[in-house]
Amino acid sequence: MIKQEIPKKLLFIGGAFQEAASYKTLYSPHSGKAIAEVAVGTREDMQRAIAHAEKAAKTMAKLPAHKRAAILQTVSALLQERKEEAARILTQEAAKPISMARAEIGRTIETYQFAADEARRLHGETIPMDASAMGENRIAYTVRQPVGIVGAITPFNFPFNLVAHKLGPAFAAGNPVILKPADQTPLSAFFIAELFAEAGLPEGALQVVTGRGSEVGDEMVCDERVKVITFTGSPSVGKTIRQKAGLKRVVLELGSNSGLIIDEGFDIEPIIKRTVTGAFSFMGQVCISLQRIYVHRSLYDHFLEKFVVETERLRIGDPADETTDISALISKGDTERIQEWVEEAKALGARVLTGGTEGHVVKPTVIVDAAPHARVSCQETFAPVVVISPFDTFDEAIEAVNDSTYGLQAGVYTNDMEHAFEAAECLEVGGVMINDFPTFRVDQMPYGGVKESGIGREGIKYATEEMTELKLVCFNRNK
Repeated sequence: MIKQEIPKKLLFIGGAFQEAASYKTLYSPHSGKAIAEVAVGTREDMQRAIAHAEKAAKTMAKLPAHKRAAILQTVSALLQERKEEAARILTQEAAKPISMARAEIGRTIETYQFAADEARRLHGETIPMDASAMGENRIAYTVRQPVGIVGAITPFNFPFNLVAHKLGPAFAAGNPVILKPADQTPLSAFFIAELFAEAGLPEGALQVVTGRGSEVGDEMVCDERVKVITFTGSPSVGKTIRQKAGLKRVVLELGSNSGLIIDEGFDIEPIIKRTVTGAFSFMGQVCISLQRIYVHRSLYDHFLEKFVVETERLRIGDPADETTDISALISKGDTERIQEWVEEAKALGARVLTGGTEGHVVKPTVIVDAAPHARVSCQETFAPVVVISPFDTFDEAIEAVNDSTYGLQAGVYTNDMEHAFEAAECLEVGGVMINDFPTFRVDQMPYGGVKESGIGREGIKYATEEMTELKLVCFNRNK
């Protein structure tokens, strides 16, 4: 029997693919089959990448805005041409159902378009110096200048679009980037590196270094030549990065256990499918996945019945199948973790209305009567698990959503305008979605959280500003 060759993925350093000292086999989360041999970078490889990026920083800083915009627009167009190929990569390396993979690629195409727009309109402002007597006969203005090397550490769940949220703003601002992708999803990173090279990005302005976070990631975070670290991942890793980063700027998006309030008198029929989508899209492996639902007691039983019926309609299967809604979690360890958490919740008095496991697949799981301190309630499951609870007063629901160490986004369905304004004011989150679920995001909006959900904001305009330095220029016209 002829052994099937699998692709070998090299490091991308200094504008070229380069061999590594060792390689690691990448397996499909769905089938368990080997899909690639991926380079394992070392601290020395990261040092070489930083040296190349330091040279590229000078080139990028002098690259005119229209040329930066043109590169980003070209990448968007190239991705449009190869969108089905890109979607298949997602299905292969992340077990993302193909329909969801195509949706992510569509968003990524748009995200690079937004970045091209921001490259053209990045600007400063004039300062009214004569508002102070000391400022008479002076003219001042601000400019935004690239900060320098950006170190990007990205997660597995949206390996095209969340990478775009780091590369796009960095290039729009005139910075080079060293990308350290998630171990499970490096193929998408190498694919996008090829597109940027084809689009004419200067050598060394984008480098992809795969390997252990404790080695290549740590080397990047600690090196003083790297000026910004942008990271999406767990709070524990985010805290470690912030401690090690010193005075360099950090932008941290650290996840959540997003809550939704369904207020008294709201018509639940039109929102059942949407709430099921919010809870179980990409198997719940979404930072703003709907994990906690608080329903007014008068609607609770009816909502539960409808929600469970709609949940059980979801199709489990091969991610490459056009009809699949639910596939394998990213790793066996995640499946085992969720099994343990669900069992803990049951031991604390919770009931599981539907769900269970099937190999590496966690079936969409609906839990009621869960204790607030059960891990399925108070931690981030990152799995297709939702906890549904009743409430009697709106203030009680607000308090329940806020009773979390996280604060990324929350949603409220209500017919009461006063309740809407109360939620907007009182919910301790980075984004409040009125009459929508907390899983809503478009790529131009400011996105980030409070508490353990992180610091800084993504969203192309806001991330571009995070990756620039504001400089004041002042002319003295006094003689």
